[in-house]
Amino acid sequence: MNVLVTGVSRYVGATLAVRLAEHARVRRVIGFDTVEPTGDLRARLDERGVRIIVSHLRGIVPVVANGDVDAVAHMGVISTPGRGGRAAMKEQNIIGTMQLLAACQATPRVHKLVVRSSTAAYGASFRDPAVFTESTPPTLVPRGGFAKDIIEVEGYVRGFARRRPEVVTTVLRLAPLIGPHADTSLTRYFSLPVVPTVFGRDPRLQFIHVDDALEILVRSVVENHRGTYNVAGEGVLALSQAVRRAGRLAIPVVEPGMAALAAFAKVSGMGEFSHDQLDLFVHGRVVDTRALTEEFGFRPRSTEEAFADFLYGQGLHHDGFVPLRPDALHALEASVLEGIRAVRTATRQRRVGVGS
Repeated sequence: MNVLVTGVSRYVGATLAVRLAEHARVRRVIGFDTVEPTGDLRARLDERGVRIIVSHLRGIVPVVANGDVDAVAHMGVISTPGRGGRAAMKEQNIIGTMQLLAACQATPRVHKLVVRSSTAAYGASFRDPAVFTESTPPTLVPRGGFAKDIIEVEGYVRGFARRRPEVVTTVLRLAPLIGPHADTSLTRYFSLPVVPTVFGRDPRLQFIHVDDALEILVRSVVENHRGTYNVAGEGVLALSQAVRRAGRLAIPVVEPGMAALAAFAKVSGMGEFSHDQLDLFVHGRVVDTRALTEEFGFRPRSTEEAFADFLYGQGLHHDGFVPLRPDALHALEASVLEGIRAVRTATRQRRVGVGS
């Protein structure tokens, strides 16, 4: 089997390409991205003989058509805007997926398509059910650009599956990835010396260990698992539990204060918190994973176990006092005050509207 993996300039795509190159059922792996993989990722890809192709989005068409590709693993969907902002992110996610699906549709040799999706497709709101199954639609249109992109991407994939029913098409809705070496805005959030939470809210969270996610991705490529599956660790952690286990101090703020935190995080270089993530911190999200375990015969580590491994890898623990630097306290104080000002401004504007 010859496999094409998109998104190899990032950890999941590159690591999947490496693991597939080591698999007995795979003859050759081609890695595609719009930017060069660098550092350790590039070294690992080269060591395993993965052929790297860097091109614009339209360049995927000849790669599929002329690369003797049997299976495609589409990891090239990004969750946060890069330097090009939201417009570039949407082009990557939507236009890139459309180009890839058009190439797969026109290439009879392709008989398998695996698409990395996200549980963000369900959104996060006060109207959510206790548990989402694969057939549950979003209760409200998500605010975040990533969630909107995921919904649109999945729609294009369903259209492709109808036009090419002989292709085994697998969509994996991954919960937030976590692990001992994971470096995401979510893991950086739990590494803050003081962790802002929304006053009066204690959302339920689910994670998937990155190694378990990769195992399921590999199985999806080398085996036949048609359909859409939630990929998460069983069980949940309340946000308050996660903060305590990380040895952090939770500081409740009014909801607009979280938006102020997101702005501060972006300016300070800590990372970018999307609307999808902010809504997750307010409402949480829990998905049913029975279909996954029954179909794949594989049970990922629980959410609690995955989070514990993250804490171990990052050197975080629940024992002892966490020293708070003055600059961290000042930054948090500024974000809280900004949130309070936003609430007061919105309240005054509503009163003026009613009075007029």
